[in-house]
Parts: sequence; C-alpha cells; structure tokens
Amino acid sequence: MALITSISGIRGTLGSGENNLNSINFSNFVLAFGEYLKRKNKGKKIKVVLGRDGRISGEMFLNLAVQNLISLGIDVLNIDLASTPTVEIAVIRERANGGIIISASHNPREWNALKLLNQKGEFLNKKEGQKVLSLAKKKDFSFVGVKFLGKKQENFSYDDIYISEILRLPLIDKKAIISGNFKVVLDGINSVGALVGEKLLKKLGVKNVIVINPEVDGNFNHNPEPIDKNLGQLSLAVKKSSADIGLAVDPDVDRLAVVDNKGAFWGEEYTLVAVADYVFKNYKIFCNKFKKNTVSNLSSSLALKDLAESYGGACFFSKVGEINVVEKTKKVEAVISGEGNGGIIYPCFHNGRDALVGIALLLSYIAREKESAQQIRKSLPNYFILKEKVELQTGFDLEKVFAKLEKKYNNQKIVKADGLKIIFSKEKSWIHLRKSNTEAIMRIYCEAPTKKRAREIFKTFCKIIS
Repeated sequence: MALITSISGIRGTLGSGENNLNSINFSNFVLAFGEYLKRKNKGKKIKVVLGRDGRISGEMFLNLAVQNLISLGIDVLNIDLASTPTVEIAVIRERANGGIIISASHNPREWNALKLLNQKGEFLNKKEGQKVLSLAKKKDFSFVGVKFLGKKQENFSYDDIYISEILRLPLIDKKAIISGNFKVVLDGINSVGALVGEKLLKKLGVKNVIVINPEVDGNFNHNPEPIDKNLGQLSLAVKKSSADIGLAVDPDVDRLAVVDNKGAFWGEEYTLVAVADYVFKNYKIFCNKFKKNTVSNLSSSLALKDLAESYGGACFFSKVGEINVVEKTKKVEAVISGEGNGGIIYPCFHNGRDALVGIALLLSYIAREKESAQQIRKSLPNYFILKEKVELQTGFDLEKVFAKLEKKYNNQKIVKADGLKIIFSKEKSWIHLRKSNTEAIMRIYCEAPTKKRAREIFKTFCKIIS
C-alpha cells in the first residue's frame, strides 16, 4: 500500500482507502489541477491535453480525468495511448493551458499516477505544484451548469505528429542511419514504447527492427525500470539475433537504456553522456544559439562533467527531478541536459525527458562515427556508479542521519541542496543520499573511478547509517 502526493502529482498502488490510489483521491487531484488552471486563467476558456501509457488501469483513470475536467467547464483533448514527450509536444502545438499524463513511469503495474504539465508542456514547478496541493486539500471546486460543460475532442495521431517533428531536427541524420543498415532490438515493455518506438525506428530507415514485449496490455513482462538487472531478456535477444544495438524504454518512454552489440549493458548514465558527446561534436554546426553547457542532477555521473570540459564546456548539477533539471537548463542555456537514469532533454526540441529523441540522436551518432555501440561506450569517460535504495520505516529520522554524516565528513565538500552529497574531490568520487520523490525509500548513490572503490564507499556508509 502506498500513496505519494507531491508537487508533480499523485502516485500510488491501486486499492481502497486513503493509503492507496483510487477513483476518489485521483479525481480530487484532477479537479484541483483543473481549478488551478481556471483561477490562473480567469475568464478564459481552458483546454487540457490528456494522454496515458499502456497500464491496465490507464483507460479507467483517463476516463475519470476527462469527466472531471468537463464538469469544471474545461475542454479536453484526449490523445489516449501516448508517450510522455508526445503529450508535452501536444500541449505546445495545441496551445493548451496544461496537460495530464496518466503514468507511473518506471513503477510496476500495480501503480499508476498523474503527471501535471503547464502551458509550456513542462512539469509544474514547486510554487505551481503547491497551489494544486492546497486546492486538493480544500476541495473547493467551481463546478458548472449543464450549459457550460467542457467539450471532449480526440486525436489519436499525435505520435505520428511527434515523430515527424523529431525527423526534422538538424542533428537527426536519416541518411547515415539508412547507410548503417542497423539491426535493432527494442524492448517495448508492454506499453506505448512498443508502438511509437517501432514506428520511429522504421521512419528513421531502420529496416530490421525486432520488438520484444510488444503487446500493449500493461502486463509488464519484467520490472519496467530500464536498469541492468531488468534487461536480461533484451541482452539475450541482442546476442541471439546478432543485433547492432538493444534499446529499452520505460512505460511512458521518457527514459532510454542501451545494450551494446555484444549484449552488454551500457549503464543508464551513459545514454546521456553518449548523446552529449554527439551534440558537442556538432556544436559549431547546429547548436550555437545555446551555450556549450550541459546539466544533470546531483545523482548523475561525473562522466558528463569530464566530457563537457573536454570540449571547453561546463557541466551544472541540479536537484533530482525533471523540473529542477529543466529550470537549470534554461538558466544556463544548456545545449543538452538530462538525468543519469537515461533521461535525455534536448532543449532545441522541447524541455522534457525524451527517450525517442534520444534514440534518434544516438543512432545518428553511431551511424556517423561508423563504430559499434561497444566502441562508442569504450570511448567515453569511464566511472562505476552504484545505485541502491533502503525502505524508510515510520519514525526514521533521516535529517538526524544527515547531520551526523555532515559532521563526520566536514573535511570533504558537502552539498545539501538535495539530501546530502559528500564529494571526495581528490579521488573523483562521491556519495549521495536522499529521500525519493516517488517512493517511500532513501536512495543511496555512489560513484568512483573503479567498481572496487565505489563498493568500499558504499559499505562504509551503510555501516555508519545502520
């Protein structure tokens, strides 16, 4: 049983009661978002774009969202099965006042959630999210009479529109991809990625596409988070078919993970690092309206920093969370940004994590370099990052733990912008401890130049914490 309410939305496991996600608390949050948009745009007609991933409960919650918004007098564009970046692009193209994505991202099938977008197709910031939370708590909604009910429209072709816009991006080299004659295995994880991912690959000129877990039924064949331990099936499929690359997305297609031509997992950190390398290589040709900067979050690899500096650029780190990365990206005018979980943000397209634009940029890079996926990975700065999580028991005082660690390691660089990060500058290693935004857990990430050193740091801190 879990229900997590935050500025970015509501997320939980399905079931009855206040500690689960159900029709009552879901509807309350949708109504709060609609009310927020009405108050923000006083006297104006409001339009909201709705989309969902392939989860079992997705259609049910989407229908609820449609009816709740209509009851407030808000017009709705239902694009139904669509990736998160597709909904973001639809908000921009439709000049809508906001958007709702019904998806629990990488969480298992028992979960669902709604993600809230502003009129720019970006996630709500802290101030905006707090206003929605406040309205949800008050339950003060301005329902309308029958003459003023909102209208529903449907457009199920937005994935095609979205793909056509990706193909027009300057750094997408379709000719090179066709020349590469790639064989690609795609893990669609029984959600929208299976549909839109295959469609994109075919449009890019990849003739030989093998899709595993292609049924869009929400019965995820494995844990849907695209990390090493969940990609054994993809690795086997790559090796069995002698494919050039294996690609894995999460259920709402905003994270991308890579398996090379030998079936080896790149590490989700290296999706962003590889794409950044391609963008920096072509900076003078296509990207000069942005600065030679990149942004990631505090839990992401130093490989990105090393790479940016090798091109005479700079790397900035934000708090964890997509909107935090986006805000920093805009502030420093970064040419490429994202998160170390495989989330690519390409600002010249839109300010949101986007696995499909990541696929298009990555294949263009490999095709132009005329190197294998394995060779590309070996060419990038190399670190080992360890990612673990610990369930938080009721009453556990995380801040007290942080205070003790800060005192113990006061001779090292301490960053407290998001949990606690301790940086061992002399050896290029660090550890980051923070409470998760999406689960009742503490995340523990540590990185070092070698696997041995990363594990030593991790074991030391686990012993102190316990």
